[in-house]
Formats: sequence, structure tokens, C-alpha cells
Amino acid sequence: MPAGWTAFQTLSGAPRLTAATLAELVDGGQAFRWQREADGLWLGIWSDQIVRLRLSPAGDLEWSAPAKLAARVRTALPVYLFGHDTAKALDTLPWRSDAHLSRCLAAFPGLTILRQPFGETLLGFLCSATKQIVQIKQMVALLAGRHGAPIIPTPPSRSPSQPRQVCHLLSDKPALGSAPPVNVSSINRLPTWGELADVSETDLRACLLGFRARYIHQTAQFLAAHPGWLDKTERLPYLEAKARLCELPGVGEKVADCVLLFGAGRLEAFPVDTWIIKAMARRYALDGWAPAQIAHFGRVHFGAYAGLAQQYLFAYERAQAKSTVPLS
Repeated sequence: MPAGWTAFQTLSGAPRLTAATLAELVDGGQAFRWQREADGLWLGIWSDQIVRLRLSPAGDLEWSAPAKLAARVRTALPVYLFGHDTAKALDTLPWRSDAHLSRCLAAFPGLTILRQPFGETLLGFLCSATKQIVQIKQMVALLAGRHGAPIIPTPPSRSPSQPRQVCHLLSDKPALGSAPPVNVSSINRLPTWGELADVSETDLRACLLGFRARYIHQTAQFLAAHPGWLDKTERLPYLEAKARLCELPGVGEKVADCVLLFGAGRLEAFPVDTWIIKAMARRYALDGWAPAQIAHFGRVHFGAYAGLAQQYLFAYERAQAKSTVPLS
């Protein structure tokens, strides 16, 4: 264990997960600050938390955190990973009559929806337009590294002219050998929307955002001019919250649904991306349906927990695409 980190300990109450389910949970498009390390370890960052996860040989989920953060990670981690009543949601889904959904649930036992900070989720998904997960992770890492504050501040111990090295976590490939020591003082939280309001569009573009820089800049200015707007939106019923989010620059129905599902716990949201379009055409004969029509079908067919079903469909379709076996 790297110096300054706690020993690994079992996360009490966590379901048994497979390695594939753990990877899908933290790195399957819900969040963008998780990095695969060697030996089955995952390093994750959200809000002001830093943690490592792994599965024990018996299949128990274990965690370790920087010692300075351990007390708050111990409290925050179970809510972040398993804050929903997933057992109730799964029992409500129509897997008994939907053979494909049943197949998806069996492929990723224990998969659930993360409970992430709302504003942070909005920022991540404003980076997502036309980009793959690894590219979104790069943008988010640069935003944190250049415009966020250190999660664990350290007193200055160098010349002011000596630049601070920032841990960007840009690679999407597992490291070779043992997990290297992580300098936690070089890990930043994401900038708040208030902090982003003071960042120029030019500086945002330097974070590889491209046209998304304009949307983030305009959204930051809007939120600065409307204090409490995000907090109110997070508390609103699903349809009202979605309509408000779609008023923001760069936020369409898919981004709004992602933000509400992964950042506000609105499990009725049914985001429709290219993977879901493919899945619904192949598995439910919805060829040629528009995304809004597919989303409506998903909410009607899967019910109040449609977003959880969506995550299983999404995970299964991507896994099948990566496999050498024919689609089933």
C-alpha cells in the first residue's frame, strides 16, 4: 500500500460484484474520474474524495483512502456507490416478461446507478457531446488540473517559480507492474461553477473542450447570474427539472437525462445515445424510431426505474460489441 493510504477494508453492505460489473459501475459512462490501475485496482475521484477500490479473492468490495480523507470517505463512499435501493428497483423492472432485460441483468450482477454531485455531473456531461469516454475523461482531468483546487492542500515547500505537477489521470490503459505511489497532493477537485465563471472561454478551450468550451462558459455565466438555480433544479420533479436543464447552452434531452439520472437520482430518466438506439432497434424492434420516441418507450416499458434498466442495456450492448461472439 502506498505511503499515506489506509489499509484496504471491506465496504460494509456492498453487494458481491464481478470484475466486469465493478468496471462498468465506475468506468462505464456514468462518471469520468475513475482510472484503472494494476492488479485490479481502481482509483476514483469525486467531489473532495479520493479512493481506491478492489475486489478481494472472495468477491468482497474493498476500499482504501488517503489517511487524511479516510473518515469522510468512509461515510461518503457507500452513498456514492450504492445510495439507491437497487434491490427494490430491480424487483420492479419487467425482467420476468422481458427476456433481453433478464439477460442483461444476469450479465452484470450488482450494477447500479451512482449518486454523484449534481453540478459536477452537469459539467462532465457538457463535455460529452460527440466524444468517447476516454476523451471525456481527458477533458475533465484537464479542467480539474488547471482550474480546480487541491483536494488535500499542502503547505508550499518549493520555490514559487517551480511549477506544481498536476495528476491528470489521462491514460485509459492499466499500468504495468505494481500500482505506483499516487501523490494525492497533486490531485485536484473539479472547479465549481462559480470558479468556472471566472475562467475565459479561451482558457477552457485549452482543456481540449473545442466547441464545448462555449457551452460551459455560457452556462457558468448563467449560473453566476442565477444563484440557487442548480439547487432548485435538482429538487424539482423529473419533467420540470429536465425542461429547465434543456434551457442551458449545449444541453439537449440526452444530456439532461444523463445529468438527472446520474446526478439527481431521477431513476425514471432514460438517456438515449447511439448504444441505446442500437439496443432498442436490435432487441425491441424500434428501428427508425427517433430518440425522443425511444426515451418515451423506455419510460413506459421499464417504468419508474427505467434509468437503471437503461444502464444494463447500455453495458450489455457495449460488451457484446467488444466480444468475438455473435450478438445474442
